Amino acid sequence: MKKPTFKAEVGKKGEDLACQYLESKGFSIVSRNYRKPWGEIDIIGKKAKNLHFIEVKTVTRENLAGLKLGEGDQYRPEDNVHPWKLKRLSRTIQTYLLEKEIPEDRVWQFDVITVYLDPIKKQAKVSFIEDIVL
Repeated sequence: MKKPTFKAEVGKKGEDLACQYLESKGFSIVSRNYRKPWGEIDIIGKKAKNLHFIEVKTVTRENLAGLKLGEGDQYRPEDNVHPWKLKRLSRTIQTYLLEKEIPEDRVWQFDVITVYLDPIKKQAKVSFIEDIVL
């Protein structure tokens, strides 16, 4: 089996931390890495009766001290959720809803979780951006 790349390892660690974060906030994880040829949904979670389709963006930083998530940083991971990515995600979400025969009146939303990892100190900061319009 091929060894995962550093980027793949960082992404998996970010997704694992995102799942832990969601579970600590009362979510249950329905599915991970739902894939179709046109896109992938990192995490599908449920809280109350609502479905959450969650994109996880993870970056590494050597120093997280004083990092204000989303403020003053030269690069924010959520900036990688481009319009073409949103279009692909929307199509993948619609496919999931149809494939799983989710009723049309079921409440769902799209969210982004950003994870900043400090691989040296083995620390992480997580930010949850809820209900992004597709």
